Amino acid sequence: MTMFEKIAKPWGHEVIWAKTPRYMGKILVINKGHRLSLQYHEKKDESILLAKGLMELEVEGDGLGPGRQKIVLKPGDSYHIKHRMAALEDCEVIEVSTPELDDVVRLEDDYDRAKC
Repeated sequence: MTMFEKIAKPWGHEVIWAKTPRYMGKILVINKGHRLSLQYHEKKDESILLAKGLMELEVEGDGLGPGRQKIVLKPGDSYHIKHRMAALEDCEVIEVSTPELDDVVRLEDDYDRAKC
């Protein structure tokens, strides 16, 4: 397992606290008023748990019906996702996923990062 790693992001930062060939664990710290890109993963499978703050989660389909839907998460809520996260308050999100870090297909992005 690798050591603790903090990575700056335009929306806040992430802390990788576990990384193995089979799984990884991250904490996403999202600053109020910022949001991650609308994205999905081709291989990576992930679940989140909101530990702190208030977050709007934008999902497409995924059991909520056709088209994009927005749901508000509060601390203790979890979700298995294809997503966009938007911080309504400063947030801490615990993410557990398979280890494919580069598997991000961005559909929209507020920070002009490449659409992979």
